[in-house]
Amino acid sequence: MLLWNARVIDGTGRPPRERAVVRIDERRIAEVGETGGPAPEEAIDVGGRTLLPGLIDAHAHVSSDVSRSPGFGPPPPLHGEAPRRREIGYFVLAKSARALLEAGITSVRDVGSYDDEAIVLREATRLGLLDGPRILSCARIISATSPGGAIFKTMYREADGADEMRRAVREQLRRGADFIKLMATGARSVVAEDPEPAQMTTEELHAVVDEAHRLGVRVAAHVEGLGGARLAVAEGVDTIEHGLSLHRDPALLEAMAERGMVLVPTLSTFHDLAERFTDAFAPVLVEQAKRQREEAYATLLAARAAGVTLAMGHDSGPPGDNALELVRMVAGGLSAMEGIVAATQGSARALGLDDVGAIRPGATADVLVVDGDPLDDVEVLRGPERMWLVVRDGRVVAGRGRGSGTMDA
Repeated sequence: MLLWNARVIDGTGRPPRERAVVRIDERRIAEVGETGGPAPEEAIDVGGRTLLPGLIDAHAHVSSDVSRSPGFGPPPPLHGEAPRRREIGYFVLAKSARALLEAGITSVRDVGSYDDEAIVLREATRLGLLDGPRILSCARIISATSPGGAIFKTMYREADGADEMRRAVREQLRRGADFIKLMATGARSVVAEDPEPAQMTTEELHAVVDEAHRLGVRVAAHVEGLGGARLAVAEGVDTIEHGLSLHRDPALLEAMAERGMVLVPTLSTFHDLAERFTDAFAPVLVEQAKRQREEAYATLLAARAAGVTLAMGHDSGPPGDNALELVRMVAGGLSAMEGIVAATQGSARALGLDDVGAIRPGATADVLVVDGDPLDDVEVLRGPERMWLVVRDGRVVAGRGRGSGTMDA
């Protein structure tokens, strides 16, 4: 595949490269050069559109639960109708996979789903049963015994004590986990949990991180309050999810920057509880979310100033609107280029992948071609209508320009 006459944003933060050509051999980018002379017959002339790496959502719950995606799933059952079969959920997952690709999301890190649904979808795409993004999953979230366990049920694996924590890590790997996620603090969506103190003991959190790293997998830590943040950073987790309190302790951000830890701010989830779904949550949680939303934005800027790697994590719905998080990161003070870097190279680092998130020779060919200039208006990256071409693993999977010949618009 030869993509001709593109404006390339490579995901590194360097200025765009005008009138560029990108050659893809098999699954990888083979060359990034300049156009010269007429386009070869086999070239796909993209007409000066913007070419950039596929977007990566570093914090998603890949699930058939559509409670944060109104209208995306089937209509709710009416009283008197037969109960819905559980298997309907797998068709919702398949629809999600298609929606993600059409929106230019070529990789997703699942940070907890019910009944291992994300692993099922990952395997279905791996086996070629349907097109979907690259999926990495934590299987079930490791938590101390907590009120949240009664709410999230099969999304959690509760454990207590260092030995049981190590067992829980091994169980997730047996389930097929690509990385481990732990609850360093309670959850903002659970009335009976205080999200400020650490939820695990030092020994418990150390056991999870030590066992995961010993076995060669990364660790993501759900962090809200400073108690859990201090433990998670001290024990060397790889990514901090949410991390809204970090602006209160600049030394933690400095330590994260020095150690290469990634922050996934998940701004959208605070908007959900504070604005979007206020009727669905207890009033105390809505008021808490309003405070946390302001803290999350403060941490976003403090982390950037400290040099912490940032990643895009939507943590909301519907599937396909994931780049709303990128828009919010830019609205919160990042430049458009910084937001794009977070949604590509930064998110790739969160996933622990060094061959996606960039347009360079040798990288996996996850490529978007979009109408408009996202550096002028980052909204062009939000949704499928501006996606002219979506390439995943060197194969065209979505976009208005897909088809035969030169794929003229």
